[in-house]
Amino acid sequence: MATLIHPTAAIHPGASLHPTVQVAPYAVIGEHAVIGAGTTIGAHVTIDGWTEIGEGNKIFPGAAIGLEPQDLKYDGSLSLVKIGDRNRIREYVTINRATRAGEMTVIGNGNLLMAYVHVAHNCAIADEVVIANSVALAGHVTIESRAVIGGMLGIHQFVHIGRMAMVGGMSRIDRDVPPYMLVEGNPSRVRSLNLVGLKRACVTAEELGLLKKAWRILYRSGLTLRQALEQLELLPDSEQLQYLRQFMRSSLTEGSRGPIPGKR
Repeated sequence: MATLIHPTAAIHPGASLHPTVQVAPYAVIGEHAVIGAGTTIGAHVTIDGWTEIGEGNKIFPGAAIGLEPQDLKYDGSLSLVKIGDRNRIREYVTINRATRAGEMTVIGNGNLLMAYVHVAHNCAIADEVVIANSVALAGHVTIESRAVIGGMLGIHQFVHIGRMAMVGGMSRIDRDVPPYMLVEGNPSRVRSLNLVGLKRACVTAEELGLLKKAWRILYRSGLTLRQALEQLELLPDSEQLQYLRQFMRSSLTEGSRGPIPGKR
């Protein structure tokens, strides 16, 4: 199959496109772009810089990927954007490359970034994440797999959002969001477990029961976080509980934002 490129698209001769890539009218693709099989590039999309895009992605009109970071420290160094497979990047999404030489902004596989999402420099989004409309990620934000981010909110730089977390729309996210939790508000608070997300992920009833116990210890016992973590060590072990403990401990380390608290 020949490459399906509209005659009005501007593609640098140095760009590398798989023969099955489709490019719509007026798209602009720069010299260092590498785009994998079955990916479609919508009208007026711009792909610039050292940007690698995998297979089966669909990039909708007006998206801008791989442009310089909005960071005054950026000095023109060779930094990157790497995007995996089967992502849906909707209208006018912006994904900036990293700030320093050799660093990258990374997006995994199977994600949905809805219209007007901004992904700043050095962000890392894992797999099967849903980010709703008009969400802005500041630099160095990490979002782990199967998290769901509601619309029209901002996420502070260096925030870490755990896997299978749910963030309610229009919340203020200035600290870490623990895994498996539902967070909402301004100021944001942990409201409950993300029960819908956990059930969709086929977490067993036994594992869910352990997470409910952990939630009560963390957010309803009146203990400090360090005391609560000691109590979590006494619960029967599970993969989810191990990960929750590890996340909460790392969120207490120097340089971390610290976890969002529970509702008082």
